[in-house]
Amino acid sequence: MNVGIIGDGAIAQYVTQALAARGHKVAAVLMRPERVAEKPDLYVGSVAELPDRLRVMIDCAGHQALAAHGPAILTRGMDVITLSLGALADDTLATALDAAARKCAARLHLASGAIGALDCLSAARVGTLERVEYVGRKPPKGWRGSPAEDLLDLANLQNATAHFEGSARAAALAYPKNANVAAAVALAGVGFDATQVSLVADPAIDQNIHKVTASGDFGSFTFQITGNALPDNPRSSALAAMSVLSKLDQITQPIAI
Repeated sequence: MNVGIIGDGAIAQYVTQALAARGHKVAAVLMRPERVAEKPDLYVGSVAELPDRLRVMIDCAGHQALAAHGPAILTRGMDVITLSLGALADDTLATALDAAARKCAARLHLASGAIGALDCLSAARVGTLERVEYVGRKPPKGWRGSPAEDLLDLANLQNATAHFEGSARAAALAYPKNANVAAAVALAGVGFDATQVSLVADPAIDQNIHKVTASGDFGSFTFQITGNALPDNPRSSALAAMSVLSKLDQITQPIAI
């Protein structure tokens, strides 16, 4: 299958290298127009330049890229796989993406990113989910470039400290580069406003730890994962990159789980 990619960061590069092993070909890479001139012909600066043969575009470039390109790509009848789940906390964007997908019979596929157990959470919401909580714990360096820098002295932090507590919607909007997991949990469960989120900087750890707790008619569960980063970028989750490829397998294989 011919696949396109948005972005060329660490996750995009990991995905590109892994696609060939799955029998897919990267036919286009969509980037900011000012960066295309220094790249080979494979790189394009607008949705209009994407070749018609593309069936799926994989968004590895973040919230702004999904907002800028997602509706236009879906309008061309191409599916989109995205890791930028937090962008859907913006109701205006979510509505635009929904309308574009419906208009042209395309689909926006949400990759699970750096978290697991979302299938359990989605099944549980068929009944009544009473409580869903997410705690994201990262070493201080993992919060650089986020609002945590304005709230904590990350370089000299001695104890684990929460720098955000609130809804998944507030977390996704305030932390666009750090709260996609919170958004994934919200979308799989009780929604952005009812999902409670705590974001913690912890100097005692060197990996990202994600914990989901839920209870309802089904009973209760607690899921925790300690994730490794990609070797080329300590701020990018290896599992997030892997989840994109898993989602592609799900939508292209005749039998999938």
